[in-house]
Amino acid sequence: MQAKRNWSKRQGFPLPPNHTLLTGYRQLIDDGKIEKNAKLMELLRVRKVRTLSGVAVITVLTKPYGCPGRCVYCPTEYRMPKSYVASEPAAQRALRNNFDPFTQVQSRIEALTRNGHPTDKIELIVLGGTWSAYPQDYQEWFIRRCYDGANGQESRSLEEAQKINETTDNRVIGLTLETRPDWITPDEIALLRRYGVTRMQLGVQSTHDDILRLIKRGHTIQQVAEATKLLKDAGFKINYHLMPGLPGSSRQRDLESIQTVFNDERFKPDYFKLYPTVVMKNSELYHWWKKGTYQPYTEDDLLELIPEMKKLVPYWVRIERLIRDIPGTEITAGNKMTNLRQVLKKRGVVCKCIRCREARDQSVTENDVTLFVEEYQASEGVEYFISYENAERSALYAFVRLRLPKNVSPKILNRFPALKNAAHVRELHTYGQLVPILESSNSPVNPSSIHPQHTGFGKRLMREAEKIAKKRQYRTLAVISGIGVREYYKKLGYEERDTYMVKGL
Repeated sequence: MQAKRNWSKRQGFPLPPNHTLLTGYRQLIDDGKIEKNAKLMELLRVRKVRTLSGVAVITVLTKPYGCPGRCVYCPTEYRMPKSYVASEPAAQRALRNNFDPFTQVQSRIEALTRNGHPTDKIELIVLGGTWSAYPQDYQEWFIRRCYDGANGQESRSLEEAQKINETTDNRVIGLTLETRPDWITPDEIALLRRYGVTRMQLGVQSTHDDILRLIKRGHTIQQVAEATKLLKDAGFKINYHLMPGLPGSSRQRDLESIQTVFNDERFKPDYFKLYPTVVMKNSELYHWWKKGTYQPYTEDDLLELIPEMKKLVPYWVRIERLIRDIPGTEITAGNKMTNLRQVLKKRGVVCKCIRCREARDQSVTENDVTLFVEEYQASEGVEYFISYENAERSALYAFVRLRLPKNVSPKILNRFPALKNAAHVRELHTYGQLVPILESSNSPVNPSSIHPQHTGFGKRLMREAEKIAKKRQYRTLAVISGIGVREYYKKLGYEERDTYMVKGL
């Protein structure tokens, strides 16, 4: 920054933005006038946080379509899928691209690349309300075109697009969809796996059935438990959406919801998002608020409640969001503070969730690392959170989620014979600035002080998972692999079976 200021002062020009410098720098490299310098690229990278979790996240939206839900808090905007508003950043991008999945993915890749971010490890997130309610032919077309967007070329089928993505420059290493718990069935799970889905977001909202009835949610907490078990038995990662401050709730009841989510063995998601309830003009809740029968939490309420919630979160959970990205201009009543996480951090409010502890841009040496193995019961199975962290557990470098399932539904096994007598790896993740695939594959395994993505942590964690599964008498280990990371698992001795990467033990 100081060098830019000095140059601008000498030349009498405005301060050049980093993305402009990056464009010129890349042109000089392409012209063969200079050699690439990784340190300079890092200095010029815009908004480093975009890839500090080890992947480039790309969010796309499906087209506006009717939703089976009648939730009172949900806004209805004719230009948007149910529950979304056009002024949200991801929604704006979707609208500009006419909800076309190919151009949404392509434009996001171009923007990230322009700002200096590698995009060869993509976490693709598809939003749009209840995915499962869309027609199946639209679903398949949409997902195929998302892969095409990453591949940068047309395909004739979903299978062809996925095959290309296994070895292309921009690989989809994880795919997330969102739906309602009452739409999760064995048939639905078979479809999700065909698309390459690895994680599901479920709109849970509350663990109190009376609240779910009051807000016209249309499902029960028992259906949440059933959906959670089905998904886990098929190896999925699970992200719950929870809404503090719903009608009929209170701060005490919201705390009870969090306690239930992480203490009741029927639930225990891997991720969750907090979406504090707000009043928006084009929702039924707006009329309740106008009549005086409902009052949302204030900012002060949330600044007191959320730290209490964070205290209840285990080491193996990642809090994805503390607030939804809705502009304050769209909110009639309730919290309008969009930087709630940052405000809490300035107040010293941190927790032991994954996001608060992930290593980000820290370097690491062998002396920094301790292996932790945390075991817990969930959804009639045994879960292991196996991680490399510092001794104080304040910095998380890498982890694997291993599940030893019990009482798996025959309907799941009939659709996925490869899962019979199989343990599951539901997630493998190394944190830190995203390192390009070709660069990381040629890197040493254990240099003295390197970036977490260069350490070989992933291979070592997989060996730990295999060791535990074998000791517990499981015959195989099945990984719910993203399409773009299949090549990685092949190098570890895994082969594709029934959409999973499987290895005999």
